[in-house]
Amino acid sequence: MSADLKILIVDENLLRAAVIEEGLRDAGHHDITVLSNMQGLVRDIAAIDPDVIVIDLENPSRDSLEQMFQVSRAVARPITMFVDQSDSESIQASVEAGVSAYIVDGLKKERMKAILDTCISRFNAFRKLREELEQTKSELENRKIIDRAKGVLMKMKGLSEDEAYATLRRTAMNEKRKMVDVARALLTASEMLK
Repeated sequence: MSADLKILIVDENLLRAAVIEEGLRDAGHHDITVLSNMQGLVRDIAAIDPDVIVIDLENPSRDSLEQMFQVSRAVARPITMFVDQSDSESIQASVEAGVSAYIVDGLKKERMKAILDTCISRFNAFRKLREELEQTKSELENRKIIDRAKGVLMKMKGLSEDEAYATLRRTAMNEKRKMVDVARALLTASEMLK
């Protein structure tokens, strides 16, 4: 983990925030900001633009978890959450809200480096999986568009599937466009001609 990380600590309890900050400084981090006011949290986090967010909620309420969900969606950063008490419902809600590390009764400065390393690793792994999923969805959608365009060509011009595919591919190469863009244009045109 890089010591150049910009870390934001969100904690209404300044004594607990000091424990977190001391643990992070002992681990070699110096770019640390402490935020004790939860009002306008998303706006403040966007302004600070941290690499990692460490939140101590002591006992998370439904409202605070909803706020974490908003933060997670808005800033897409690794989030470590410390709580004193918890239940399986809160843990599940926190993970669904995008919290990368949910630590129950584990606020000890000696553990901060390991916890932050784990948080960042989990966030990066989850982000990679999400990107792969989005790419797969996009490729599948493109394939469906190309298949539909092939069907239109087969019906309109009496081509075989291979000939329809070759026609789309050749047109895309000649026009220096993506095949899916040519297919999409063909589908739009065929809809207009109905």
